[in-house]
Amino acid sequence: MSLTLQLDPNADAPAYRQLADQLHFAINLGQLAPGQRLPSLRKLAKSQGLAINTVAHAYRKLEARGLIEAIDRSGYRVCARAPEDRYARRGVSSEKSQVHAAIDKHDRGLFPGAFCKVTEDYLGGDPARCNVLHADGAGTKALVAYLRYREHGDASVFRGIAQDSVVMNLDDLLCVGVSGRVVVSSTINRHAGRVGAEVLEALIDGTEAYLAELRAQGVEIYSGGGETADVGDLTPTLVVDTTAVTTLDKREVIGGERLRPGLSIVGLSSSGTARGERAPNSGIGSNGLTSARHDLLCADYGARYPETLDASMDPALCYAGPYRLEDPLPGSSLSVGEALSSPTRSYAPLLMRLLREHRPWVSGLVHCSGGGQTKCLRFGRRLRFVKDQLFEPPPIFDAIQQHSGASAREMYRVFNMGHRMEIYCAAAHVDAICALAAEYGIDARQVGHTETSSGRDNELLLYAKDQCLTYGL
Repeated sequence: MSLTLQLDPNADAPAYRQLADQLHFAINLGQLAPGQRLPSLRKLAKSQGLAINTVAHAYRKLEARGLIEAIDRSGYRVCARAPEDRYARRGVSSEKSQVHAAIDKHDRGLFPGAFCKVTEDYLGGDPARCNVLHADGAGTKALVAYLRYREHGDASVFRGIAQDSVVMNLDDLLCVGVSGRVVVSSTINRHAGRVGAEVLEALIDGTEAYLAELRAQGVEIYSGGGETADVGDLTPTLVVDTTAVTTLDKREVIGGERLRPGLSIVGLSSSGTARGERAPNSGIGSNGLTSARHDLLCADYGARYPETLDASMDPALCYAGPYRLEDPLPGSSLSVGEALSSPTRSYAPLLMRLLREHRPWVSGLVHCSGGGQTKCLRFGRRLRFVKDQLFEPPPIFDAIQQHSGASAREMYRVFNMGHRMEIYCAAAHVDAICALAAEYGIDARQVGHTETSSGRDNELLLYAKDQCLTYGL
């Protein structure tokens, strides 16, 4: 095995996880090729100064991730390359193992198991309160809007991108129990030669209009201004990001320690038409758009707009789909372009009301963003998440899977597949929560439950049609 492993004995992450993550990364980069045999448990343990059980644990984690397979009593090999590798080969990670490895060794805040980092109240100095600051953005979904803008000259498509950027922050804050005032600041980095003043105006006006819509629905969210930068050397098109900050009472924080076996999981649908939405929502959200764009849209867009793709990407993975933006999406009233750029729904009006009126009902909230349906694995301890009553995937995901050839396993790891927010609660509260969601035009149902894990780490059993998919950290 011609690669270097660097395990840090002082890191917070245990040795088996460091080993699993570094081998995972090597597989993604092709340093470990499909079909290549891995060192035996004994050989790798000796070379790294580890116990054989530690190496065995790391291999079992990689096996659960679908990356390696056992071939004899102590041997493993890298699985044959499958269509699902397309995501990693496009330079994108749904699991963000490198990110987690970089940040896990640093201070994780007052509530280490919470969805967002929570700190002391550095802003106000109140020992009873805490601060939560969050940064995220619309990601490569902005490129779909860019294509629509370049094709038809209508800058208003960027108003939805402004909403995406806000929601990706706001809905993460909800997951730690935020129900009070939130202040946001937006950052727009652009190539001024390709992204003109009308786009900036649409993004800024769109942000202010969306914040006003949220306030009208009971969400106290305000603009703290922002920044625009012309950085053509760095950004061939544009990047739209937002930072959000709030304070809350420490007693109101929802941390991972409240997740336990025996809870029901209520999923909130990502599609349909919720209160305040002007058109049906495709459910796409703001994650997985690199794959969605390239797997659905045709090669003509790459030829005419090369600034929207990575020049180092395998040409076979670039704009490899059959559709044009204006083509109808099968099974939907939306066009492909409309479905790909459908604004990300915020659950804030519903969840802030739930938290204000029935906070004790909520044991946990998980925003199924990066990592899709596997996001839950990072929260709680020694839990088995069983998702056996999922929503039927909306048409946008059926189309992506059909034209990419991705496995169900990869689809549920990258996309939300029908519900983008999970509420963890006692079974007695499921019906009331679903009824409250219906008041906001949001379909809700119990999608699963929690049990005790079979081992030391969290695990997920996900039932999709006729398959039972297993995932682990």
